[in-house]
Amino acid sequence: METASSRFAPVIAWMRRASLLCVCCALSAPAGAAGTAVGTQIENTALVNYDVAGAPLTLQSNTTTITVAERINVTVSLQSAQVLVSPGDTAQALLFTVTNTGNGSETFSLSMDSDIAGDNFNPQPAVPSIYFDTDGSGDFNVGDVAYTPGLNDPDLAADESISIIVVNDIPAGVTNGDTGLSELTATSTTGSGTPGTVYANQGDGGVNAMLGTTGGTASLTGEYLVSDVLVNVTKAQVVDDPFSGNEPVPGATLTYTITVSVDSAGTATASTVQDAIPALTTFVPNSIRLNGSPISDATDGDAGEYDTTGAPTVVVRLGDLTQAMGPQSIVFQVIID
Repeated sequence: METASSRFAPVIAWMRRASLLCVCCALSAPAGAAGTAVGTQIENTALVNYDVAGAPLTLQSNTTTITVAERINVTVSLQSAQVLVSPGDTAQALLFTVTNTGNGSETFSLSMDSDIAGDNFNPQPAVPSIYFDTDGSGDFNVGDVAYTPGLNDPDLAADESISIIVVNDIPAGVTNGDTGLSELTATSTTGSGTPGTVYANQGDGGVNAMLGTTGGTASLTGEYLVSDVLVNVTKAQVVDDPFSGNEPVPGATLTYTITVSVDSAGTATASTVQDAIPALTTFVPNSIRLNGSPISDATDGDAGEYDTTGAPTVVVRLGDLTQAMGPQSIVFQVIID
């Protein structure tokens, strides 16, 4: 005698295949930068609803379960702008960020290289040369902890980042305009190489781990620029409220003064000041002054303008500056919205 389960066996088989397909689709759709967390169990059960002799029945398939494996990925980003240095400078820092872009916790080894083609000189790695930005200052300070390979390799959770400082000395024989490159590399201690390589049982909780698109390693280069010209810039603000006081209330005027000076021998060529108008404020038309002389807002033949082609910005071109020229003063105003 044919039973309900035997009559619907083809339907049940199809639904089981569909449930497996759903599992595969779920695995291919990452949830966030790191994707679905390693060790997550994805379950799927299919239901078949049907009638027998007018009576509604429901038949449930078996439940498929799969555990998400670990994907190993890492990125390195540079936080430092080009670092200006002088011949013979010591302990010059480049700031990087290492981010675990995999979906599980991972430990990374760090290395640096300052012997890179394409620059004018090789920065000399300090001893030690890699530090954790322990105090979060972004600068190299006495309290920053040195990195020792194999001893304090950073262990990062999925999507977690850590700030790393690379420290070099600058050779005495370099000249103005020379550049030197220094590279930081982060590599998974589980392994690195061809994306798609699987490490059996090496992921969190003993699941398999697979190298993602970065191959478990990432590198980035920072740059030193030798400049024998010492340029200083400071900015001050004065508040004038609508009632002749100095409270920063809506409607108050902020007067900004930017002072630029060369404090050494040499020439800072083609010097240009750019200052973006702060959010929640409105630029005061025709308020730009250079050393007391007005500068029009338009892009014309004078030394600056109020540039609105992108984010609204005050631009003033100072040209070639020397110490003998003294401080250059730029003033403009905004009103608090």
